[in-house]
Amino acid sequence: MVVKDGGRWNHNIHFHPRVLSALPHDARRALDVGCGEGMLARELRRRVPRVSGIDLDAPSVELAREQPGEIDYIVGDFLTHPFEPASFDVIASVATLHHMDAAAGLARMRELLRPGGVVAVVGLARSTMPGDLPRDLAGMAVGMVHRAVKGHWVHPSPMVWPPPVTYPRMRELAAEILPGSRFRRHLLLRYTIVWRKP
Repeated sequence: MVVKDGGRWNHNIHFHPRVLSALPHDARRALDVGCGEGMLARELRRRVPRVSGIDLDAPSVELAREQPGEIDYIVGDFLTHPFEPASFDVIASVATLHHMDAAAGLARMRELLRPGGVVAVVGLARSTMPGDLPRDLAGMAVGMVHRAVKGHWVHPSPMVWPPPVTYPRMRELAAEILPGSRFRRHLLLRYTIVWRKP
């Protein structure tokens, strides 16, 4: 069955445009880390000639493989799969980094990225209370408005909750492992990291 991606919405899909806007104009090869059923990989493939997606969840990857598009889907562990170092112009990851050791994940992205390439991460982190309560409540309210207007698509991939790493720690890890990266915390209970490798 061919899936039409248009019209789907959830908190992760909401940030796909941020990932796509970070792509280098001359990108030739992209990797979607934690590709799930392939929605972001298919969006990347419209702009990048060679796209690979990797995920540990075999049923999700099977759903991705059922969709049209010349994308190389891999069932495997991003941290250990034998990719060639410095082989990707783009490494994208949406709601995946909290499924692995975050420091190891960022370091692996740095290793696999070519000079001049871009890492674009959308992630979840753990709020700290009571300081984050006002932001989280505002984010929940905005999310409810989006759901009322756009609906809510529930992805078929496994979930991890709560995220093991806090927002401040994720900011620290990004600064340590991807020096010069831009870390932003967003209202819809997500953060983004964008880094161009020197």
